[in-house]
Amino acid sequence: MSAHPTPVLILLCGLPGSGKTTLAKRLAREIPAVRLCPDEWMDDLGIDLFDEGARERLERRFWGHAQELLGLGQTVVLEFGFWGRAERDEKRTAARGLGVGVELWYLAVPVEELARRLEARGRGPGTVPVGRELLEEYVKVFQAPDEEELTLFDTPRRSDLSEGE
Repeated sequence: MSAHPTPVLILLCGLPGSGKTTLAKRLAREIPAVRLCPDEWMDDLGIDLFDEGARERLERRFWGHAQELLGLGQTVVLEFGFWGRAERDEKRTAARGLGVGVELWYLAVPVEELARRLEARGRGPGTVPVGRELLEEYVKVFQAPDEEELTLFDTPRRSDLSEGE
């Protein structure tokens, strides 16, 4: 599979268990792209995956790094989850300002399937341990992109890669 002719920022949007990491690894390998995953880095560094301050600092650093990579012509996959519209808007606007493409890959998975996947995967490296009660709380705050928002992004060029876990 050939690389993008111009660099692209790829945002992966979805709740835990939706298949973001599986998809991100495939995209990184097949485009090729640099994949930035806060959960894996936090786990590798021995940082509590629920430490929001550490996560925010790491995501800020990753975003700065992503902008540098995009400026060098490298496609980047950000595996942040992008639960809120404002965060997606911010990254899209900044990427457009850099003159690069920006794709939003939304992994919509029913809650029952998310719960099944989260239970099945257990506590592997770089995974956030999420029980049913916590998942239900996440569902309440997650802002799924609607059709209008999706039209603001470039269409992902690899629909054959969009299957989740």
